Amino acid sequence: MRTWRVGTFSMGAALLLLGIYLLFSQLMGFNIEHIMISWWPIILVILGLEILLFLLFSRKEKPFLKYDFISIFFVGVLGMSGIGFALLSSSGVLQSVSAYMNSEEHTYDIKNMEQAIGEDVKRVVVSTGGNPISIEGTDINEVSMFGTVHSTLANSEMSKMDYVSMNEKGDTLYINIKRMPEYTNGPFNHHTSMDATLLVPVDLKLEVEAEGSSVTVKPRLLKSDWTVDGSSDLNVMLEEASDVSLLADGVQDLGGNEQEWTISNKEKADSYSEPAFDASFKTGEGSHTLQIVNGYRVSLHTMK
Repeated sequence: MRTWRVGTFSMGAALLLLGIYLLFSQLMGFNIEHIMISWWPIILVILGLEILLFLLFSRKEKPFLKYDFISIFFVGVLGMSGIGFALLSSSGVLQSVSAYMNSEEHTYDIKNMEQAIGEDVKRVVVSTGGNPISIEGTDINEVSMFGTVHSTLANSEMSKMDYVSMNEKGDTLYINIKRMPEYTNGPFNHHTSMDATLLVPVDLKLEVEAEGSSVTVKPRLLKSDWTVDGSSDLNVMLEEASDVSLLADGVQDLGGNEQEWTISNKEKADSYSEPAFDASFKTGEGSHTLQIVNGYRVSLHTMK
């Protein structure tokens, strides 16, 4: 009577195949993540074939199967490890680990955006998408934007993306800046940030929806009214020769040349919040207005 210890052959074959897979992964440059996910089902096939083949070739004898539990346990550990890799892959953890280990800083140039201003356009509305931005006044009758994007995502498509859209509707030019992609999976984070400058004619009205971002404004010799709404940190750089009235409504922190501010109101919404300021500053006759609404911190800098 022939006796066969089921699991012995399976363990040997599993180790042999795993070794071959790993060898080829080193020689051929295969992705080890894909190797560990794809090879483990073969263990179940080998174990089933071992039993069926033994029964098939032992038909003339009375076969007796004896299970090698240590070998089967070892094969089971390898199989469960493969299942674990598959589950981690389906949840995106393995891809995140792989991307994190291979991540490096990439810098992409924003495709220069330029648009001539039509005679009907009187106002520009900018949505920052939560990105920090620097806005400067210009005497040229066009709106333009340029800058760079910094990212730890190794994606060649990012260098081809249109990060900004400009649409003219009636008397208004709408500029929408896309929110930068961020990926978070536990400790494996990838970030993308933008460093951009927007040039806007000084004789056009400007409304900036900051969406909690940091904004730097350099209006130069402003000839119209500008508004910045919802900034977390606003830096205003005014030239001494400018003719601007700077109005800050309900800000919580004043920085820069603080002594130059005129504070007209200071109050708390409740006992837990910081005091909110209504403050103003004027250069020249203050013919044109730069208004800050719903901002947290405003810093004023005057330049000669």
